[in-house]
Amino acid sequence: MTAEFIHLHVHSQYSLLDGALRIKDLASRAKSLGMRAVALTDHGNMFGAIQHYKACKEQGIGAIIGCEVNVARSWGASAGQVSRSGADETPVDHLVLLAASEEGYKNLVRIVSKGHVDPASGLGPSVRLDMVAQHSAGLIGLTGCMGGVVAQRILEQGEDEGREALSRLRDCFEPGSLYVELQDHGLVEQSVLNGILARAAGDLGLPLVATNDAHFGAREDGEGQLYLSCIAANRTFAEASDAHHGSFEMFLKPADQMTHLFRDYPAAIRSTLEIAERCSALKLKLGKPMLPTFPLPSGFADSASYFRHVAREGLAARLAQIARTGRSVDEATYRARLEVELDVIVQMDFPGYFLIVWDFIKYAKDHGIPVGPGRGSGAGSLVAYSMGITDLDPLPYNLLFERFLNPERVSMPDFDVDFCMDRRDEVISYVTKKYSKEADKPSVGQIATFHELKARSVIKDVARAMAFPAMEAQKIASLIPQKSPGIMYTIPEALEIEPKLKALKESDPTVAELLKQAQKLEGLTRHAGMHAAGVVISEGPLWDHVPCFKNGEQLVTQYYKDDAELAGLVKFDFLGLKTLTVIDIAVKLVNARPDIAAREGALFDVNTVPLDDTATYALLQSGETTGVFQLESSGMQQLFKDLKPDAFEDIVAAVALYRPGPLGTGMVKDFVDCKHGRKPIEKMHALVDELLKPTYGVIVYQEQVMQIAQKLAGYTLGGADLLRRAMGKKKPEEMAKQKATFVDGSLKNGVKAEDAERIFGLLEYFAGYGFNKSHSAAYALLTYQTAYLKAHYPVEFLCALMTADRDKIEKVVRIIAEGRAWGVEILPPEINESKTDFTVVYSAKPVTNGKRVTGTRRGGSRVRDPYDPKIRFGMGAIRGVGESALEAILEAREAGGAFSDLFDFAERVDPRRVNKGVFEALVQCGAFDASLQARGISRARAFAGIDRALERSRSANKERNSAQIGLFAAVASKSEVRLDDYPMAEDWDLRETLSREKQSLGFYVSGHPLDRYGVDLNRFDVTGVSALAGMDPWSRVRVGGMVEGYRERIFKGGGGKIAFFVLEDTTGRVEVKVREKQIENYGELLNRGEPVLISGKVSFPMVEEGAEEAESAPREPTLLLDEVQPLSDAILAQTRSVAITLKSRSARREHIDRLGALLRASPGVCPVQLVIQLDDGAEAVLSLGRDLRVEPNDAMLGRLEKLFGEKVAELR
Repeated sequence: MTAEFIHLHVHSQYSLLDGALRIKDLASRAKSLGMRAVALTDHGNMFGAIQHYKACKEQGIGAIIGCEVNVARSWGASAGQVSRSGADETPVDHLVLLAASEEGYKNLVRIVSKGHVDPASGLGPSVRLDMVAQHSAGLIGLTGCMGGVVAQRILEQGEDEGREALSRLRDCFEPGSLYVELQDHGLVEQSVLNGILARAAGDLGLPLVATNDAHFGAREDGEGQLYLSCIAANRTFAEASDAHHGSFEMFLKPADQMTHLFRDYPAAIRSTLEIAERCSALKLKLGKPMLPTFPLPSGFADSASYFRHVAREGLAARLAQIARTGRSVDEATYRARLEVELDVIVQMDFPGYFLIVWDFIKYAKDHGIPVGPGRGSGAGSLVAYSMGITDLDPLPYNLLFERFLNPERVSMPDFDVDFCMDRRDEVISYVTKKYSKEADKPSVGQIATFHELKARSVIKDVARAMAFPAMEAQKIASLIPQKSPGIMYTIPEALEIEPKLKALKESDPTVAELLKQAQKLEGLTRHAGMHAAGVVISEGPLWDHVPCFKNGEQLVTQYYKDDAELAGLVKFDFLGLKTLTVIDIAVKLVNARPDIAAREGALFDVNTVPLDDTATYALLQSGETTGVFQLESSGMQQLFKDLKPDAFEDIVAAVALYRPGPLGTGMVKDFVDCKHGRKPIEKMHALVDELLKPTYGVIVYQEQVMQIAQKLAGYTLGGADLLRRAMGKKKPEEMAKQKATFVDGSLKNGVKAEDAERIFGLLEYFAGYGFNKSHSAAYALLTYQTAYLKAHYPVEFLCALMTADRDKIEKVVRIIAEGRAWGVEILPPEINESKTDFTVVYSAKPVTNGKRVTGTRRGGSRVRDPYDPKIRFGMGAIRGVGESALEAILEAREAGGAFSDLFDFAERVDPRRVNKGVFEALVQCGAFDASLQARGISRARAFAGIDRALERSRSANKERNSAQIGLFAAVASKSEVRLDDYPMAEDWDLRETLSREKQSLGFYVSGHPLDRYGVDLNRFDVTGVSALAGMDPWSRVRVGGMVEGYRERIFKGGGGKIAFFVLEDTTGRVEVKVREKQIENYGELLNRGEPVLISGKVSFPMVEEGAEEAESAPREPTLLLDEVQPLSDAILAQTRSVAITLKSRSARREHIDRLGALLRASPGVCPVQLVIQLDDGAEAVLSLGRDLRVEPNDAMLGRLEKLFGEKVAELR
């Protein structure tokens, strides 16, 4: 007779960094072993439950859903008397729970959720035994492994105490639903324990059950599981091997092996079949959406009638809005299409979904929270536009409703909604409160996401366990290539395409072993997290439907996106989009301009700007699109230079085309060439050529494929959407059917058979590259709006960018460089003018010849702003000025007006909140310049006076708090401040001034240390940091810049060392990596932090999979250092002479004498020319004598600038 056995205690990849068994492999392995069912009992979670259920059904075997929960110890207390342990570290023991019915499944979900949301022990997810007792209906309990509730009591307190624990545990379950678990992994302790457990079970009339606590599939996988445990515990394989005796037995053993192991306990084997039969009663109802009930206002019988009312009222408002713009439309066409869409949505039973989305978007708009114009195929719905869910009229751009909702293929609608990144959580909070009937039982949560062991990281993890030198592990891992941002090749794929990796494996057995073990673990789950956008709403508490856990304070489903939807939850994507934040800030700044703020009721509204603005298209054509949504990468900028868009449809198409697929086919070049007449537009057929006119004969959009099928072959748009999907999946049988339908339909419309077949082939080809036009059009609108703001209000727009990216130094540096290129003046913080964030400041009155603010736009109009706007740094950007200090400063300024100087400031602020560090940071960044420099007091003198100012601050505070001044406090006069209150101090030279400014702000604002080298750097054919992102990987470059943050890292175990620093030039910042050999040669120089000229190679680090990064966003490069030298040495080596230019008023005798002394202090071989600029514009040039030849080093140039001002010397 064939042995039968069912595994009931199994850990998958979701027993994080413990189980090495993939879900799909679990089901297939059980099937191959001839088992009719198999359980999943991961540690403390149900992450894999739905996947396990599906995988087993696919294999035709039963899926047993369970969990090995942690139970907080309660020895000595009866059920109901156990106090909640909360955050303490009460020990926990294991208990296996299996769902035997739908009620049992729901109870298991509640128990597991409770363990995460309100843990009974500070050691992690855990529950109290009374919680299990309260929710035990429909559950089967197994007493667990050696770490189980009963086993631990026996091992620590003896057999009698163990029997008592077992008796109490029995009382927690329904009669006949607790089984005493026996395991045998060859351990002596287990053999003894099994005997005790069997006796106790007999005494209490409880059945036995045999399990194997499986953590991997087959015996040969045990080594991989051991490496996994090494990663979890950060131990070496040798250390783990000593501590894991018996672990190699914990696999899915065949039935005959398990029967032999438990030959003394045959009933324990039979119990596995009995339990599997009982658990087969569980039948999950998957794929049935459960929406919460939307509350209806009075007067409406159902959601459908209210939905129709809202949509029709919304369309009327939209049509009135269109009429105000002067655009003429056929209102009957709009109303007819609206009714068609309404009927489809009602027929598909989705009014509730639309109302829920409409409601939270309406809430956001009503509360000033920026919402995007649309995202995804939903932008093709007129109902969505009418209800204000989207803000792009779909009719002018031929956007199709059927691409969003297909009446011939019923599936849930899916609106992805963009919100301002700073206020997105407000909308989620609103939804949570609206749909959660009880505050402590939320009906809203976010969706889990799982982070896997990716190729590079798992290689380094396994290498650590194998005691590999860290540098060598990094070298091997770096050979895994990246397909695209966020997508990496697997180890097997990399071995096929990367010859260096393959050669290393073949030549070094240790590396081969490393790759073998890493490959076993690749793709397993490292940890769980929270999806960036996915939100689900349930009817009633969320944990009544799906298991949950906590991510910080946020409730999260234990099921990832697809599984949560299969469980009946409907997903809503709440995305945070920084661009909306930027637009919102920019619009507020524009409306605060003197010329616009003075208007009554006519403020600027970015949603009403014309889509045919000449200046906007001139900006787009110039490629100067830093900060413009989707157009920041060098590739996108070049595309727009080549394309020269002059219509909104061009932007829509360009956004759709700039993707890896089309870029690799030549479609983009064809599109550009056809637009400019360099290539003739190919005609497809007279019936459909008009459909391709906006894209110059190139099929760019999925919607065009659908429309061609409709027009040419008589498809309905719903049928055409099915055709599009079929073409995307490329299933031969389905494609043969579709081709026959297409050709037959085309013949009926008078199309020749050969033409129909040719066009079908074209559609099939382009369907693989076509993009969703609805999404492209909605996002193109954001592109256009940001370009419009930059073209017309560049200062306000750049200020908004800086505010949105205020915490990202690299981005702010890039924006500052962009601002300077456009002629925008960026001012340091000012104690009487700065607010918390960056602001724009204007001239008090319009200036006739206002400062020109423009880039180098070719062919575009230049902006001459009469209000001379400048960007002022906010005090919130000053390092060391915390929230409390900032509030104290602003409160004092509000109460007493502007500060007259440092000492007035000191007397009026609270020294308990504004300490010495704050004073120093404010002075160093120039916050007091306006009030002090007019009186001839430099930053250096003000800095020297800080101690005196603090004494004054403490005295004034003491006086304010003294009861003696009482009545006279309000009229106390300010102390008189004399110039000699500021000690004399040597002025800082430009380099020290800028260095202190950088120290306080993190940025160079009033200048840059490289400014003096601007012309000289050009000699070395340097590349600006901002240009590195557009270069090919491993390009060799020269870059000049300032060294910042040099640090060395020594690897453990003699693995060598590596160093890093940031190189900053006037255009941006880049991280530079220094290998060990270069550390020896250049470490001392780099640690000095002076200007350098480096040579190196451009590299692009891997972007982690799942990162929210658009393909058009600029890549973040790094540099690998080859050589470095002081910039002054490099320039000096090529300098043949020095020209010093002075204005005639600076050429007085005393200045000339000081100049001579300065030159003599730097003797060298370079001749010096003195250029005197005369009042009439002429120049007098004097060649100084040989005794005044110099070495034009940094020190000399610094002293020259300190004496005569910036850029006084030119090295030739």
